[in-house]
Amino acid sequence: MPLVSHVIWVFAVSNPIPSNLKSEAKKAAKILRDFTEISSRNGPDKLIPAHVIAKAEGLAIISVIKAGFMITARGGSGVVIARLPDRRWSAPSAIGIAGLGGGFEIGVEVSDLVIILNYRRAVEAFTKGGNLTLGGNATVAVGPVGRNVEADVALRSTAAVYTYCRSRGLFAGISLEGSCLIERKETNRKFYSQDIRASAILNGDVEPPSECYDLYHILDVYTEAYTTDWTSKNLQTRVAIGLMVVTATHPFAGEQPGDLSFVPGDRITVITKTDSQYDWWEGQLEDGRVGIFPANFVTY
Repeated sequence: MPLVSHVIWVFAVSNPIPSNLKSEAKKAAKILRDFTEISSRNGPDKLIPAHVIAKAEGLAIISVIKAGFMITARGGSGVVIARLPDRRWSAPSAIGIAGLGGGFEIGVEVSDLVIILNYRRAVEAFTKGGNLTLGGNATVAVGPVGRNVEADVALRSTAAVYTYCRSRGLFAGISLEGSCLIERKETNRKFYSQDIRASAILNGDVEPPSECYDLYHILDVYTEAYTTDWTSKNLQTRVAIGLMVVTATHPFAGEQPGDLSFVPGDRITVITKTDSQYDWWEGQLEDGRVGIFPANFVTY
């Protein structure tokens, strides 16, 4: 009985049971919001960097249940979207995930995952066969987070796929080696009212549905300051600006030399900034301290 209660509680957090595509898109928007918005448990160092999403060729957003006793099994559901030639996002295709693992693990756990498809070949591997084996036809690495993004991306630049995982509020990597993303043909057929393959959906043969507005809105707002050429001047060069004063809305306790710690209500004169408020800016407090700070901790 205690195990049953535990499973019910986990499902209340994120439901991995396959559902219709409208519900899957709504769930995907909620999951993506948790990975891109600051909250009491998410500081700027625990968000997916905006330009990682802006540069991606595709995204898979899923919830997964893992259960095991000696051997673990993974299963879940979600959606995958891909970039179109004009850099808009495609309509979503319903997917499932399945896999087996080893190791001494006992219990049940539900995780939310965002899988970044960094290269077109990762999207094509899925569209051509309807399935994508992680670690097989797509190399996998834990995705970079926070401020040290450029170094992390350089180190992992050969990975076709980045993974981001949150399990009951914990942010970490997850081993997906051997897991397979599977096309849910019947779910797509019911939603689009026609027999249509994932390849056609992800190549733009159907228009993005209005039911997915929340998902597209989150993506557009979070990445609006970035382009596919994320190494361009707009992304990496701090731009000198005129006098600009912002007010702290969240407390920030600096963790590294050069960080500018502050509390809500502190006024900060901005010295240099980027085009995105999901980045690190440089500023000076009224007491004279100078340093960098997360721009989405302040308001104009």
